[in-house]
Amino acid sequence: MTVEGFIFDACQKAVEALYGVKPDNSLIQIQLTRKDFEGDYTIVAFPLLKISKKKPEDTAHELGAYLVQANPEIATFNVVKGFLNLSLANSFWSGLLATVATDANYGFAPKGSTGKTVMVEYSSPNTNKPLHLGHIRNNLLGFSVSRIIEANGNNLHKVNLVNDRGIHICKSMLAWQKFGHGETPESTGKKGDHLVGDYYVRFDKEYKKQIEVQKLQGLTEDEAKAKAPIILEAQDMLRRWEAKDPEVYSLWETMNGWVYEGFAKTYADLGIEFDKVYYESQTYLLGKSIVNEGLEKGVFYKRPDGSVWINLTNEGLDEKLLLRGDGTSVYITQDIGTAVQRFSEFHLNDHIYVVGNEQEYHFQVLKLILKKLGYEWSEHLFHLSYGMVQLPEGKMKSREGTVVDADDLVEEMVSTAKGMAEELGKLDNLTPDEAEKAYRMVGLGALKYFILKVDPKKNMTFNPKESIDFNGNTGPFIQYTHARIQSVLRKAADAGISISGTILPEALGAKEKELLKQIVSFPEVVAQAGATFSPALIANYAFEVAKEFNQFYHDFSILKEENADVKLLRLMLSKEVGSIIRKAMWLLGIDVPERM
Repeated sequence: MTVEGFIFDACQKAVEALYGVKPDNSLIQIQLTRKDFEGDYTIVAFPLLKISKKKPEDTAHELGAYLVQANPEIATFNVVKGFLNLSLANSFWSGLLATVATDANYGFAPKGSTGKTVMVEYSSPNTNKPLHLGHIRNNLLGFSVSRIIEANGNNLHKVNLVNDRGIHICKSMLAWQKFGHGETPESTGKKGDHLVGDYYVRFDKEYKKQIEVQKLQGLTEDEAKAKAPIILEAQDMLRRWEAKDPEVYSLWETMNGWVYEGFAKTYADLGIEFDKVYYESQTYLLGKSIVNEGLEKGVFYKRPDGSVWINLTNEGLDEKLLLRGDGTSVYITQDIGTAVQRFSEFHLNDHIYVVGNEQEYHFQVLKLILKKLGYEWSEHLFHLSYGMVQLPEGKMKSREGTVVDADDLVEEMVSTAKGMAEELGKLDNLTPDEAEKAYRMVGLGALKYFILKVDPKKNMTFNPKESIDFNGNTGPFIQYTHARIQSVLRKAADAGISISGTILPEALGAKEKELLKQIVSFPEVVAQAGATFSPALIANYAFEVAKEFNQFYHDFSILKEENADVKLLRLMLSKEVGSIIRKAMWLLGIDVPERM
């Protein structure tokens, strides 16, 4: 049980004993006591007035007196207007530290304890281009949210749906066919995803040229876009692909193979993993069959050109295309298929899509379509909608080849970390191999933390230089704090100082108590992050813990403390802070160094 949980239960019993009514959970409001007031936790009395029928101060006094009398864990109380400030006994805090120290999984619920099965879909790249900065935010969010959901006791499936078919894929294929002269990753020395991405950009350049030619012949912009020869060829290629044309299919398999090899390296560099990878090419047919069933049931309708639609205007939305007139499918077609497949295959309780906020309408439509088709589980589809991410220089456009490449960014982060660490002398005591590993750990930690500390819903600007700082709210600062703690613990071990034994309540001072408060709030933060799908809560909590420890480290001696009981307490606190930082950063997908 958390400290807040203990106080909540005690308060609920006190209200019932004093006023004869068991209060609703919403009426008991608990928060940390403000630092300018005496106390550890504060109960807000105002919501309880409807039960007590008394003034706020009187209610708070009666409640405080009962709590102190009935609970030896609560030492004293004071009242400031309608706020009841409780001070917990030192024996309670020392016992809590002992509990934390013996629980290796403190803060994490037992695996599968909720009985719920949750799937998180993230990454979802297209095989016509390499991963870029936007994909990085998606992957980092998805991977971190997955770990947080699992840490809350859910059974978890991490999946990736690769968009490996469609007109955009055909664009890269056609451009390579026309202009590639047989180039391969081996012949060019390029990663496969980069090579294919070059031809996606090449297609767009040729397409724009042809549009201008068409406009000179008197066509409007829209007419020119529709009748440009190269787009007509790409559309024909898509039809041939769906018909399993051997030439087109073989080219598709070859070029996608290049891309998958490239993606695998990027995922490995970022530390991103999946339990299962789905491919749109293997799921879109199921979607088409479900659409045809919906057509027979009258959920959808067919237009004269043969295209299939659904009318959602009565629901305040629009009409939505499900199948083109030529029978080819669109994105939502396969999303319908994969949703049905996954709920059937894994008996899911919840499904979370990690997709940018530009697709909010898409997921509104998807849920509504599935509901109209009779799938009750459609209410358990959630869209984790995240904001745009860009560099200080501005917005990225993949068609124009102005994206911030993920591989380049990772290497830039590692290089920047190396330069800053060398300048500050942070890694001077490491061997060359240890230093190289540390540069990569710090560079990636800086990247991941900078992105994940921002509320997912917010747009953000990623500044590589700001992210790598050994001071302030950054990944390297937290990593350095962990390394500092491990250094203290190694020195204690070298000196033969044991970090086990009974903590005496009288050894606990105000500063130690503040640090302990941070530690014991970890389970609550993990639970809240799980409920809101927000790694930002974990990230900012980790920073607050690291900041609190560094202040403690600056103000108080640990190894040189003469009182043996106080020294033991501070070493145990240091050890548990290190453990909490490691767990919090693990939830973010960030490694922490043992030495720096």
